Amino acid sequence: MHCLMALVLAFLIVGANLAAAAEVSDAPALSESEKVQHRVADMFQPLSKPAEMIHDVSLVVLFVCAVIFVIVTGMLAYVVIKFRKPGDDDGQEPPQIYGSRNIELAWTVIPILITIVLAFVTTRTIGEIQNAEMPENALKIRVVGHQWWWEVHYYEEVDGQPVTYIVTANEIHVPVSSKDPDKRRPTHILLQSADVVHSFWVPQLAGKIDLVPNRTNDLWIDPYVTGTFFGNCAEYCGTQHANMLLRVIVQTPEEFEEWKQEQMAPNLPPQTAQEIRGHQLYFDYSCVNCHKIEGSPSKGIFGPDLNKVWTRQTLGAGVAPMDEKHLKIWVKDPQVLKVGCLMPDMQLLDNEVDDIVAYLKTLK
Repeated sequence: MHCLMALVLAFLIVGANLAAAAEVSDAPALSESEKVQHRVADMFQPLSKPAEMIHDVSLVVLFVCAVIFVIVTGMLAYVVIKFRKPGDDDGQEPPQIYGSRNIELAWTVIPILITIVLAFVTTRTIGEIQNAEMPENALKIRVVGHQWWWEVHYYEEVDGQPVTYIVTANEIHVPVSSKDPDKRRPTHILLQSADVVHSFWVPQLAGKIDLVPNRTNDLWIDPYVTGTFFGNCAEYCGTQHANMLLRVIVQTPEEFEEWKQEQMAPNLPPQTAQEIRGHQLYFDYSCVNCHKIEGSPSKGIFGPDLNKVWTRQTLGAGVAPMDEKHLKIWVKDPQVLKVGCLMPDMQLLDNEVDDIVAYLKTLK
């Protein structure tokens, strides 16, 4: 009974999601400059080609399962009602039937055929996604999973070698693509892990792909609309797995180019006395051992790159919004917001926290 109720509830939820997806598909197209927060990571509202292909397969699987569910449930209900215990039952065991060849063939061959069909459909879709050729204008990104944050490298191929030109964390900015093949500009993402197995998943843009140590996997996306898409690590990876969040920010080509130039621009030196004190404290407290800031002696590799950190929407891989209040809490003691993170409590005084935050705010 509990299984039956769970199945019914699951189909009701799926139906609601499909209805919502249908409503959204009828909505007016978003303008290129319009920003949308896609807060519900709904796989039934695909907005990228790989996600659409996975969505189509999922509908086939759901339809087949729904037919099986209706047939089995209907037969079960018929048997329960038709052959319920009569009032004058004598309590004796009814005649037992064994060795029905037709029944044995039916419940063996039919499931095998269904499984083969679903396997072929799924395999074909996986092959089409994995073997898709990337055009020359595809944006190239390398994402490295850490406990518990995402390291993001933008790179170009120069003489067959990758040359990184932007390094950021927890946010992936990409230009919007198009369904028109002539205007299409996908994003090709290489996936690696620095420690344990993670899993990259932004449901509305692509499928779920693992990040495995000592191995490089990849996926591609070509979102059709602008806005912020939410994702997360989908493979348990330790204490703060639930707070290893991810944002894919899809922008118009002009906005993406502006963001790109902003990230590549040199950082302005600290100006005020407080910013200068914060800059000095940043080096005095050995932040340089873990973090990197372009154009400075800070060359650490263990923590997120802090170049342009004040331009990001969140800190701690989405654990808190990027504002002065939460940045001070993070600098004071990161364990308050993210228990178990590798950044230690440096036992800073309140005035030292204020000075360091003032310096970090110049990184924009």
